[in-house]
Amino acid sequence: MNLRKILIPLGIVALVIAAYRAYGLQGILTVSGGLVMWALLHYTRIMNVLQKARNNPIGYVGSAVMLNAKLRPGVNLMHVVAVTRALGEQLSAEGQQPEVYRWTDGTQSHVTCEFVNGRLARWELVRPAPQEDAAPAPAGES
Repeated sequence: MNLRKILIPLGIVALVIAAYRAYGLQGILTVSGGLVMWALLHYTRIMNVLQKARNNPIGYVGSAVMLNAKLRPGVNLMHVVAVTRALGEQLSAEGQQPEVYRWTDGTQSHVTCEFVNGRLARWELVRPAPQEDAAPAPAGES
């Protein structure tokens, strides 16, 4: 069970009650103003991340290796989208848990991320095997 869904509303209610008991109606207005400002800051962050992601193709990242180095367990999907500046290619069915997304770079390396309840649980970097296009030079020639 996700305790954030319970604790955050309870904390807000407790804050409003404490503000009313301490300052009356003025306290409620002050706390309400702060909560609206908090909501607007989060909305602005989401819009900025999505505006930056709009310019890149779905599932593309500049460097899969750098993305792999920046990932940490427990970050949310919005954080990963902000780092990649692109929406991930969804591999799992819509609404199914865990959610699986993939980001691929120009060298066909890709990072597959698994999100459980919106939080990054595990990820995997896959790099293609190097292809030997050029034949090796003979050892005796100089």
